[in-house]
Amino acid sequence: METFTVETQKTTGFSTYLAIGSFSIGTILLMLHLIFPHIDNILFLGFFYVLFTFLINAIVFLNLAFQFIIKPENREDLAIKMLIMLANIPVTIFYIYLVFHIF
Repeated sequence: METFTVETQKTTGFSTYLAIGSFSIGTILLMLHLIFPHIDNILFLGFFYVLFTFLINAIVFLNLAFQFIIKPENREDLAIKMLIMLANIPVTIFYIYLVFHIF
């Protein structure tokens, strides 16, 4: 496995921080909703958060996919970064299931 260039590290390092940050904020919103189930503002905030996060994560994922195509020497590391980002999808689906199953 070859090392990343500084430019590639900035882009792909951001994707990992974005995935971890998205997971963390989503978990905090879920916990707030479970603690305070009658406050509808948390539900609306969570809904718009999921939409916004989906858009931002999709853009970053497409950037990683583009780099995966044009930089074959970094494919292994880029694939790992892409899988880290994709790991948020089942977590989000599970969180949405929890929120709507409670009602």
